[in-house]
Amino acid sequence: MPKGQCHCGAIRYEMPGEVAHHAACHCTDCRRATGAPLVSWALTSAEAIRIEGTPRVYASSEHGRRHFCGDCGTSLFYTNEVIFPGMIDVQSATLDDPGEIPIQAQIQTAERIGWMATLHELPAFERYPAP
Repeated sequence: MPKGQCHCGAIRYEMPGEVAHHAACHCTDCRRATGAPLVSWALTSAEAIRIEGTPRVYASSEHGRRHFCGDCGTSLFYTNEVIFPGMIDVQSATLDDPGEIPIQAQIQTAERIGWMATLHELPAFERYPAP
């Protein structure tokens, strides 16, 4: 089972390797909640995930709930009982090995930052380049 954690390690989790859906989301809501240009989400049954520690929960919309570490602020999970009853979306970049669950799609591309579509055309460095 893939394992993950928040930045400081106060919250750890284990989840199934087979998920209902795994997508990179470009929506404005996800970007604002994380400060990242996109967020990858792996949807699984809430019963199938084991969480150690207690995330804080923020009501980000009428039914949406974002779960994060209250110590370091790492965004970890999303639940919405109206859209995904009994399910939990896991921010898969917080997995110890994020490549363990293959990504399946990009969603909310209507809200994608313009430069994200051509990101692969930019110079790439294995580490921070020297000034």
